[in-house]
Formats: sequence, structure tokens, C-alpha cells
Amino acid sequence: MEIQNKPKLSFGNIWNMNFGFFGIQFSFGLQQSNMSAIYSYLGANPEDLAALWLAGPVTGLVVQPIIGAISDGTWSPKFGRRKPFFLIGAILASIALIAMPFSSTIWMAAGLLWILDAANNIAMEPYRAFISDKLPKQQHSLGFLMQSFFTGLGTTMANFMPAILVSMGILALSDKMGNGIPVFTYWAFGIGAFASIATVLFSVLTTKEYPPSAEELKQIEEEKAKGNLLGRTLTEIVEAIKEMPATMKQLIPVQFLTWFGMFCYWQYITLALSRSLYGTIDHTSDAFSSAQLLTGEINGTYNIICFSVAFLLVPLARYMGAKRVHFICLSIGGLGLILMQFLNDTEVLFYIWNPFGKTVAFTQIYLLSIGLGLTWASAMAMPYKLLVGSIPTHKTGVYMGIFNMFIVIPMAIQIFMMQFFLFDLLGADPIKVITLAGVCLIGGGVFSLFIKDAQTAQSNG
Repeated sequence: MEIQNKPKLSFGNIWNMNFGFFGIQFSFGLQQSNMSAIYSYLGANPEDLAALWLAGPVTGLVVQPIIGAISDGTWSPKFGRRKPFFLIGAILASIALIAMPFSSTIWMAAGLLWILDAANNIAMEPYRAFISDKLPKQQHSLGFLMQSFFTGLGTTMANFMPAILVSMGILALSDKMGNGIPVFTYWAFGIGAFASIATVLFSVLTTKEYPPSAEELKQIEEEKAKGNLLGRTLTEIVEAIKEMPATMKQLIPVQFLTWFGMFCYWQYITLALSRSLYGTIDHTSDAFSSAQLLTGEINGTYNIICFSVAFLLVPLARYMGAKRVHFICLSIGGLGLILMQFLNDTEVLFYIWNPFGKTVAFTQIYLLSIGLGLTWASAMAMPYKLLVGSIPTHKTGVYMGIFNMFIVIPMAIQIFMMQFFLFDLLGADPIKVITLAGVCLIGGGVFSLFIKDAQTAQSNG
């Protein structure tokens, strides 16, 4: 929605409008660190884990562009344009989060994950568009930066929440529900459900949307009159793919290997840690529950490192070039994953203080967090920096949607490859899956060196 002469908003107003992003990302963080463990508690075999994660790439591929297009053509004087999607997504996500720990079968948990992922995607795409709706161009960077802040904070809190509940003595590691899922998982998901609905509701109640002008209302009606919304959207996507800029094409192998590798990591890190550190993947053991907690701690730590170093990568990219920075960051993260099997959780490198009054031992295994933090910070910024200069400004929305396909399609391919032959090819060993993830990250970094960004292409031309 393009409103001319939008007033600048205060820092507090921008904070309020983006606060709901915290709840959405809290939900995503719980999925990343806990779903493989939940499936395992319910009896899933390691070779079946990949297929059970199918919800993420499919809903991201289908729901985000469709919901984004629908919200573009929506206006209600009472409910607004974007806010109904935030609220519907948050309500559905909260219901799925509350129900997840009570899953009695693998397929019940998988079905709830489909609902949860769809709900989060329903809220996600309109929330990103909310920035351009509400803020003048000179505040767009601050708006997206605020979303990035809440992304990091929400994901970090979600990753650490189970460990916090146990380390503070609120819950015991060995406490299990009737279905074998730890009680700390139940409470973490319950807190996530509250965070999802409460933070989004806060943003909805404290932020008003600008009404469209008469001209904009007319444009909305004209777009509706052109025919089926889904058909129009698909036609626009196909045309944009045919005219894809060269830089964007060169980013395909970079994104493919990066997200293929990260999906391997998210699916199998808990099993790999359990086998590498404790010598078992028996989901009924306390060792496996310890590996689940450690997964959250490692993921939470890499998210802290991510938003701590993200701003430092910007001047570094100006000095070295975005593609070289991306190569270095992906390579460090990949090397850490390859070396994971040689790291232990007993040799303390140093101690760190946490806000809950206890010191935490930073052991060898947390070196993974340093590498992955650099990888994640770069993956969230450098490809977009390389991309944005090559795409026409009037097609930014559709090309960003296509670029999202470069994320979810590798995930879908990884699922089918892992399910049908890759896991067996790797000796049915989760540690080797993590090693493969590291090789993929390094490969993505190498391919990034061959990218010619728009400025380079022009100077060579």
C-alpha cells in the first residue's frame, strides 16, 4: 500500500508494530530445536526423520507467495489489510503449539507441524509487507532491522527455554509425559503458544493501518476484476523466472547447497550429538534428552552470535566484497560441522555468565555455535546484498518470492534424497549427515566466489 508523505514513526511505535515478530520466531525456534526429538520420542526411525520435516518447505513454497498476494488485494475498514493475517496465523500457531506435546502418534505430530508451519507462514509474509505499508522509505531499514532483532531474540529464547527450565530446577530432565515426551518440552511449547498470541495481539492492538486512498481502492477492485488471483500470481512468477537476472541465476547453487546443508543439520543434530557425546540414540534414555537440551543451547548460542556479528559483516563486505565474506563465513561453519564428531562436552574453554544467576561452561562442542553463528549471519544478509542490485525495482516483490523458492526447493529435494537413498548411503549414521551438511556449506561458499554482482558485470561490460 503506497501512501504518499507517510509520517515518520517513533522508535516506540516501530517497536510496537514489530513486537509480534518475536512470537512468530519463537514458534519457528521451537520447531528447529525440538521436532526431531519429538518424532523420536514417538517412535520414528532415524531414516524417517527427513520426510517428517516436509511441512516446512512445502508451506513456505505455497503459502507465502499466495498469502502475500491475497493480503495485497485485501482491505477491511474494521480489520485492516495485514493485521487479520497476523492474528489468524498466531491463533492457529498457538493451538498447534499447545497440542504438539500431547501427540500420541508420529502422524499426529506431523499433522500439527503442517498446521504450525502454515500458520507461521500466514503471518510472516504480510508482516514483512507491513513495513512498507506503515513506514516512509527512510525508515524501512530501521523497520526491517527491528524485525531482524525480534527474529534473533525470539529464536534464541525458544532454543534456550527447555534448558532454562531444567537448569533452574523448575523441571527435572527425567520427567516424562505419558507419550514419552519430556515435561520440559510441554512447558516450552506452552510458553511459545502464549508468546505467539500475546505478542501479535499487542502489535494488532497498538498499531493502526493506513486506509487506502480512493485511487488505491479502485486499483484493488481492478486487480480483482482481472480474474483468478492464483492464476495472476502464477503468471507473474513464470514471466519473472524467464527474465531472471544473471546474478540471481549464479546464486542458485550457493543457496541450494547452503539450505540443503542447514536442513541436514536441523534434522539430525540431536541424534548426532547423542551418538557422538553419549554413545546412544536411544530416545528413552536421559542421554538423548540431554542431547535435545544441548541442541537448543547450541542453536540459541549461534543465534546470539548471529545478531552480535551481523552488523560487523556490513563494513567487512564493503572492504572485501560480499561474496568473499560469504565464502569465509560458510566455510567456517562447514568446517565446524565436519569437526563436530571430534569435539566433546567436557573440556571447558571458558565460563560465561547468564542472566539467571549461574555461570555456564563453554565447552568444546560450543565451537559449533561460533561457526554456525557466522554462517547464519552471512546467509541472512550477503545473498540479498548480492541480489538486490540485479533485480528491477518494480519487480522486487515477485523476485523476493522466487528467491524464497531457492530456499525451500533445496529443502524439499533434501527430504526426498535423505528418505530414499542418502541416509542409507551414509551408513545410517547421523554423524555422517552432519559431516555432509558441513561439506555442503563449504561448497556453497566456493560457488559464491564465482558470482558476478551487478556492479562487477557493468564494469566488465
